[in-house]
Amino acid sequence: MSYIEIKAVTVDYPILDVSRRSFKKDALSWVTGGSVGGNTKHVSVRALDNIDLSIKSGEKIGLLGHNGSGKSTLLKVIAGVYYPTAGNISCSGKITSLLDLTLGMEMEATGYENIFLRGVIMGVSPKQIKKTVKDIAEFSGLGDYLKLPIRTYSSGMLVRLGFSISTAFPADIILMDEWLGVGDAKFQEEANKRLQEMTENAAILVLASHSPDLIEEACNRCVRLEHGVIVEDYKIGACA
Repeated sequence: MSYIEIKAVTVDYPILDVSRRSFKKDALSWVTGGSVGGNTKHVSVRALDNIDLSIKSGEKIGLLGHNGSGKSTLLKVIAGVYYPTAGNISCSGKITSLLDLTLGMEMEATGYENIFLRGVIMGVSPKQIKKTVKDIAEFSGLGDYLKLPIRTYSSGMLVRLGFSISTAFPADIILMDEWLGVGDAKFQEEANKRLQEMTENAAILVLASHSPDLIEEACNRCVRLEHGVIVEDYKIGACA
């Protein structure tokens, strides 16, 4: 059974060589949306403050909040990109993170080589990657470009390749920062179909967004954050 259990998680970002003069303190707080603290020599921004959150199989969680509210930081803690300053997190199930589609790719390697590099970063076995290469190549629509170093790709081609790899393998838990928009209209249509299929089949979805409409459409539970703190947690349709 897949689950995510977050207990008393706090995340502080250290800021080096910044004085705690009131102007800078106010400016940092305004820009980040977090709270600024520390002593006279060490300043930190508290991105998450004592977060408790239990997510069970079948839940599609929408993280709602303004810039700097802590949505993306919470996603990265779940993904294992950031470690909590305090508290702990435990997860059960295979996680697919769509936060950085090109993580692990090498610019001098070919598209085909990067299918393996990205797949390994995702925790997929080489044997399973090999079985899926043809499907990834076909979905990407990149053709013979896959034989070339990805430094020759446009940014759109890179994202298409990254998306095709990242969504090629089944996942129990899917993490997304906004609904992905990739490629031209034709590819976007196929990408949306694949995303919808993935999220429907996954045991858990955690989607961060600024859009209440998107959260209501894609999720069955909403968690709203402000300044690193959960201020609302309700089932979609159960609360206005």
